[in-house]
Amino acid sequence: QVEVVESGGGLVQPGGSLRLSCTAYGSIYSLNDMGWYRQAPGKERELVAGIGKYGSVNYADSAKGRFTISRDNAKNTAYLQMNSLKPEDTAVYYCNAEVRTTGMGFIEVWGQGTLVTVSS
Repeated sequence: QVEVVESGGGLVQPGGSLRLSCTAYGSIYSLNDMGWYRQAPGKERELVAGIGKYGSVNYADSAKGRFTISRDNAKNTAYLQMNSLKPEDTAVYYCNAEVRTTGMGFIEVWGQGTLVTVSS
């Protein structure tokens, strides 16, 4: 069994910064792609940023220049550094991980989400 746990959300003023963390636990042989998604009220879940096992990254246009995704494979953890936050960044942020389990199967795991609120 594998689970992913996010942390780091909260209330921040416009222009502020937050750093989200996502750690995978359990029967993990290796982590492949990891990604951060978000879902605002009344909207569909969307990809914010993704990172491959060896560090290749991709960003949504809304995140480019403001957000940075990174990972520490030794800690099974991915991070999302968010700067210059805007009210429209308000959403529940979810971590997604593609996991190769110790049983040599592949599964996709979602975290429970962490709320980011950008407001003055």
